[in-house]
Amino acid sequence: MKKIPFVTKEQVESIAAQYPTPFYLYDEAGIRRNAEAVREAFAWNKGFREFFAVKATPNPYLMDILKEYDCGFDCSSETELLLSDAVGADGAHIMFSSNDTPAQEYALAAELGATINLDDITHIPFLEEILGGKLPETMSCRFNPGGIFQMSNGIMDNPGDSKYGFTREQLFEGFRILKEKGVKRFGIHAFLASNTVTNEYYPTLAGQLFALAVELQKETGAQIAFINLSGGVGIPYTPDAEPNDIRVIGEGVRRKFEEILVPAGMGDVAIYTEMGRFMMGPYGALVTKAIHEKHIYKEYIGVDACAANLMRPAMYGAYHHITVLGKENAPCDHKYDVTGSLCENNDKFAVDRMLPEIEKGDYLFIHDAGAHGFAMGYNYNGRLHSAELLMKEDGSVQQIRRAETPRDYFATFDETPYYDRIDFEKVNC
Repeated sequence: MKKIPFVTKEQVESIAAQYPTPFYLYDEAGIRRNAEAVREAFAWNKGFREFFAVKATPNPYLMDILKEYDCGFDCSSETELLLSDAVGADGAHIMFSSNDTPAQEYALAAELGATINLDDITHIPFLEEILGGKLPETMSCRFNPGGIFQMSNGIMDNPGDSKYGFTREQLFEGFRILKEKGVKRFGIHAFLASNTVTNEYYPTLAGQLFALAVELQKETGAQIAFINLSGGVGIPYTPDAEPNDIRVIGEGVRRKFEEILVPAGMGDVAIYTEMGRFMMGPYGALVTKAIHEKHIYKEYIGVDACAANLMRPAMYGAYHHITVLGKENAPCDHKYDVTGSLCENNDKFAVDRMLPEIEKGDYLFIHDAGAHGFAMGYNYNGRLHSAELLMKEDGSVQQIRRAETPRDYFATFDETPYYDRIDFEKVNC
């Protein structure tokens, strides 16, 4: 599959005249098409809801777009809960899935009416104490089956090495305890593999969770209200990978639903998902400019972004495709390391990558950065977060988060003389 930017060189030149690089750019039209496809893929289930994983792209403007498609929000922290509340999500549209959770975060989740998804059996008495002895009537528990998670195409992940979730035995015990304490509606949640680029993952996981739900309801008497397939549906970062087909995935889950849950009299169970990467990843890019070239033992192109803007390549060795705008059809006959300015040798967006000849001033479009891109940014070396921009359906561009400035960086030095010593006029901020 050829990677095609959703913006042209001429458009980026126009945008950069107002918003200097580097910046994140999101494609509203693509986000909307995808959200509608997800909704259609699971329309067979009356209670279906996608709870967008806020951690992937925590921007209220983008969350507002997803709200139009009845998406909810999966939160893992106090700040993400506050963000979901700020965009007007009610409790039915907020899922709180956290771990090692501070007391005040559980309290806020309960105050907002969010569905709390417990990560551990010991959190039951912890939450009960926080809430004054009265648990919510709807609760969810996260399941970790342990061992190795496999499908027909091989080993996908190792849940047994994961810090998350209840064991099978704990899950049955936890449901009994929660039921005794007044919980009336139950959910099951599991996340067993990350960034799967296969239409088999959700149906395989669904089959396991549906069978577990039947057992749980039979043995504990708990009413299973929903089953949350969580995230894990991935995107093809490399051009040679085939993308997932969400409609095929939805149909696969439907078949498992009708095979397992319907005969057990559980045809009213709602299906939830919590996709972040699939919902937003392909519809965001980091746009950066080539500002230096270096010819030593290798050929280097230095850009004005760095790992502080997109850390996945440095942290995981992750591949992000790069298009040199305006040279989409030029031969990729030059081998480069594309680097940023951090004092770390792993600050590289690409290593030994074959690309068209790059000249200073060229704009590079780093694909598939719409999820876990900006959100994982940091301030090492005093580097600052970039702006986030939204390309609207009509082609106009809206700034949805301004670029961070040195004034922002120094503002957290509370009650010290240093802030007043900085001459911010020198950097125009």
